[in-house]
Amino acid sequence: MENVEGLGGLLAFMIGWLVAQSSKFVIDLVRTKGRMTGREAFDCFFKSGGMPSGHTASFSGLTTFFIGQYGFFAPISVLALCMTIIVVYDAVNVRYAVGEQGKFLNNMASEKGINSKQVKVIEGHTVPQVIVGAILGITIGALMALCF
Repeated sequence: MENVEGLGGLLAFMIGWLVAQSSKFVIDLVRTKGRMTGREAFDCFFKSGGMPSGHTASFSGLTTFFIGQYGFFAPISVLALCMTIIVVYDAVNVRYAVGEQGKFLNNMASEKGINSKQVKVIEGHTVPQVIVGAILGITIGALMALCF
């Protein structure tokens, strides 16, 4: 039985990520009025950052599933919750700040006429993006817990 519940946790994680990334793709498809190359569509689907947070959706889905299966204070639930907090903190604070710094450095180099390779900009998440990702993940995790 434990293996089936492990599968449920994995599915909650993967479905949370898949729904969040699909949402980003649809949002960008509407924004570009359907004008995307295959490469742009691929990059859009696998990009970090944006609305909603796939990181938050996947980890909150997994955490919610474990809480539903084992209870809030079960060791696996506590571990999942701690990992979710770390991932969300990193997405909102660390990765977001690094992305903003990358944009700033690229703009500064361009304005100064410095001919160098652009710094790769890794997007983080804003608080609203994380909130929507959490709602999405909690919903998926709860549904998966009911299914298992």
